[in-house]
Amino acid sequence: MKRRAFITLIGGAAAAWPLAAHAQQPAMPVVGYVFAGSPEESTHLTAAFRKGLTETGYVEGKNVTIAYRWTHNQNDQLPALIADLISHRVTIIVTPNFVRAALEAKAATSSIPIVFGGGFDPVQAGLVASLNRPGGNITGVGFMSVELAAKRLGLLHELLPGAARFALLVNPTNPNAQANIAEASAAASAIGAQFEVLATRSNQTLRRTE
Repeated sequence: MKRRAFITLIGGAAAAWPLAAHAQQPAMPVVGYVFAGSPEESTHLTAAFRKGLTETGYVEGKNVTIAYRWTHNQNDQLPALIADLISHRVTIIVTPNFVRAALEAKAATSSIPIVFGGGFDPVQAGLVASLNRPGGNITGVGFMSVELAAKRLGLLHELLPGAARFALLVNPTNPNAQANIAEASAAASAIGAQFEVLATRSNQTLRRTE
């Protein structure tokens, strides 16, 4: 996903929303920014986000407010964080590379525009009806890399031709997990290599999956 394309979607979604909806918003538009982790470990991401907004004419504190919400890797907090943003009548909700937050936001509001971005298939994730007609109040940018799983394994095999055993790290809660496993498993079979899946989540140790 290119940052400029993502920021352009944010501006376009807010501008295209019905004027009646905007009339109910605060005088200065408020972007609800929902992200995992903590602000301390994401300073480079928020700096890029603010820079992208500035490039499209929106300067934080001048003509736009950004309401940051962080899960600190505790995704069970998402419903409360989304509800808090809705109660503050934000103009738009942004969930960069955070499919869980996008799904929570979609379930919580059908009127506030939602913009997502990340490396997942938004149709498969249940965010949009189709890529060309997302429908509802949600849109975004998705760069789908599932089909690259086999290519990555092939490159590893070229670099390490003597290796006979490969492992794939996956987050089982990611909507692309099973597709990635299937692609990589088929590629491993094609080259006659053993293949193992290691599942992991934030703040959890690795465990093998069958």
